[in-house]
Amino acid sequence: MIVIIDALNKHEHPDLVRGMHRLRARVFRDRLGWDVTVTDGEEHDLFDNLDPAYLVSVTPDGDVVGCMRILQTTGPHMMADVFAPLLDGEPPLRSARLWEATRFCVDTAELTDRRGPRSISQVTGELMIGACEYAMESGITDAVAVIDPLMHRILKRSGNGPSGYLGSPRQMGKVVAMAVLLDCTEERVRNIRQCTGITGDVFRPEPVAIAQVAGRAGAPRPALTIADAGLPASHAA
Repeated sequence: MIVIIDALNKHEHPDLVRGMHRLRARVFRDRLGWDVTVTDGEEHDLFDNLDPAYLVSVTPDGDVVGCMRILQTTGPHMMADVFAPLLDGEPPLRSARLWEATRFCVDTAELTDRRGPRSISQVTGELMIGACEYAMESGITDAVAVIDPLMHRILKRSGNGPSGYLGSPRQMGKVVAMAVLLDCTEERVRNIRQCTGITGDVFRPEPVAIAQVAGRAGAPRPALTIADAGLPASHAA
């Protein structure tokens, strides 16, 4: 299930935050070969310093198995400052009601286990549902993201296909990248739930998450497998 971590409660979830950054290192550097900064086994970039929100997928045992980063577009963000070439010279969209979604990744074990009707993993579906519901609760109407053709297929198969496209696809690093727009609506949530077979609340209450992780303190943690992500290489999305 999903735990929301932001600047207000980040201090309450140090183990989940570390687990998220370690998972990102395993995905983006070790598996996908992106040019990212990894320190002490954790992947960070300058956008992590801007107090973004994170959706973190956590197992009942307290393991981080998926994550996504959400950042306002009114200030610095990747679409404006890293992926501007995708926009064909047009200025990046900026609005207090528009978020940017980046750093989406899921543990590879979750990609083969607990799949829904269209072969979408439970964690992938919960992250998509959680992001949309969290956005709507926060007054956000749309999100932008940079994806590659693989992620484009995953989004469409999960009922979460783009509502629009920005600029044109362009080769960036190892893959073709494209900038997309996704509306945050009840209809989108219904479509994702129908395609993934997920019902009920996808969010885990914070006290439960804190207690689960605290209960594992000092216990040996099983190694997480490298996660899959459908975002473009070279400049990490």
